[in-house]
Amino acid sequence: MTEDEVKATQRPARAREIAGRIFRHENAVLAIVLAVLIAVMGVVTKGLTVARANMINVLLQSSIRGVAAIGQSFVILTAGIDLSVGGVALFTAILGGSMTTLSPWLNSVGPPVSPYMVMPLMLLVGAGWGVANGSLTSRIGMPPLIVTLGMWEILKALAFRISGGEDMTNHPATLDFFGSHRVVGMPVPVIIFIVVAVVAYYVLQYTRFGRSVYATGGNPVSAWLSGINVKRIIIGAFTISGFFAGLSGFLILARTRSANMSTLVGLELDSIAAASIGGISLAGGRGNIIGVVIGALMMGVIKNAMSVMGVDPSTEGIVTGAIIIAAVAIDYIRRR
Repeated sequence: MTEDEVKATQRPARAREIAGRIFRHENAVLAIVLAVLIAVMGVVTKGLTVARANMINVLLQSSIRGVAAIGQSFVILTAGIDLSVGGVALFTAILGGSMTTLSPWLNSVGPPVSPYMVMPLMLLVGAGWGVANGSLTSRIGMPPLIVTLGMWEILKALAFRISGGEDMTNHPATLDFFGSHRVVGMPVPVIIFIVVAVVAYYVLQYTRFGRSVYATGGNPVSAWLSGINVKRIIIGAFTISGFFAGLSGFLILARTRSANMSTLVGLELDSIAAASIGGISLAGGRGNIIGVVIGALMMGVIKNAMSVMGVDPSTEGIVTGAIIIAAVAIDYIRRR
């Protein structure tokens, strides 16, 4: 066999080896699925979903929910769950809206407060509720499902107490910078989402806290025996989740310049779906932020396409639930 013939036989083998490496990489497969999903939805909607204006809208929707999904991922990586994400976002949005509104009968503090002062407060409040979730879970030993579900109900009731069921409207135009302003052609919420994803990725991959999060979710007993303060790590994960939920609440307030009791309904399920689709194992200890970003984009594409096609909300809920079940089933099959 000549040298050229040997090279000719080696090329297909190398191509198969490269293709195998790509398809074995979980994020690469997710990226391919996302691209196929965008193409299919574009064909089904006759190009409406792939129009530039609509794609920007998809990025906006995905960024707000994606920020919450990244926070949710920290909790899931510790083998927990945070069902209070939607309640925290709702409460912070109503709280911030009641402080910044220019309508005297809606403002809860009297004179309107600058959004630049309210934003840090909303983030701190969100983180505070996260500390409460983490403390009840780690210090007392209560199941995170029960703790966060109860917290969700409490926050929903407190939000109604503040708003009285009224829509928080008539907010200052300064909120537009965080909600609709563009920097180098990119909406500010999308830029914030990218920054959050980069920081979260670095924290999980290259810091001691990130490694401790994975260790806690993988095997809390082994983590404790190796010197990791498991309780502190769990509190930290819930604090991050609450912080990012508060940020989601601020972003939706800035984008719509309004807040009401239906603000970000279903955010907790969307965040869980984005994380699970992105490869974050609900058993804890496995997954990465890049997958979560792709998962959030996939959820955004699906929801946007259903909205463009005029699908009713009940069907949208069925699809979201089916996606969560399918993602969890795939995760369990893969682990077996």
